[in-house]
Amino acid sequence: MKKIEFYFDISSPYSYLAHEQIKLFEKNNKFSVTYMPILLGGIHQLANITAPGLNPSRAKHMIKDLKICADWYKIKFQFNRYFPLKTINIMRGAIVAEKEGFLKNYTESFFKAAWVDSLNLNDNKILEKFLKNLDINPSKFLEKINNQKIKDDLKNRTTAAYKKGVFGAPTFIVGSKMFFGQDRLEFVYREAKK
Repeated sequence: MKKIEFYFDISSPYSYLAHEQIKLFEKNNKFSVTYMPILLGGIHQLANITAPGLNPSRAKHMIKDLKICADWYKIKFQFNRYFPLKTINIMRGAIVAEKEGFLKNYTESFFKAAWVDSLNLNDNKILEKFLKNLDINPSKFLEKINNQKIKDDLKNRTTAAYKKGVFGAPTFIVGSKMFFGQDRLEFVYREAKK
């Protein structure tokens, strides 16, 4: 069975929907999915793309579409009223969480905070309180994410993803094949089984 790479950013509601489906699929099929944190804003900048959520016409459709998808997959979902979310610190934190061995729990908690509880993760006080609830010391966390090596790591991963062809999130890479969007997971699984 081939490895599945899942490129994501907490700011992406479609990445959240993909994450919820992956959890269920991994549990039932013993698939191995590698979570690949990137900065979606950085990818969009490199690809010269305006995020769909920042275009008023597309945003209106996107919110309706997300609700349809969440209902279809029976996933709890609430569009974040503080959108767009600035997740640079959260995604740097994902790098720290990966290095310290708790990336999946970290990702799960932040996706839920953003797309179920609709927390204002742009507010540092709310972010600090949230980190405390995860048993993460906010000042130590801020120290780690402001380390130049962590900053460079996220930037390098984002650039590397772009060079592989990633232009948005969620994106999945299986071997030499790339799939974009949470609605492509069936194709991803099929490719991984080959």
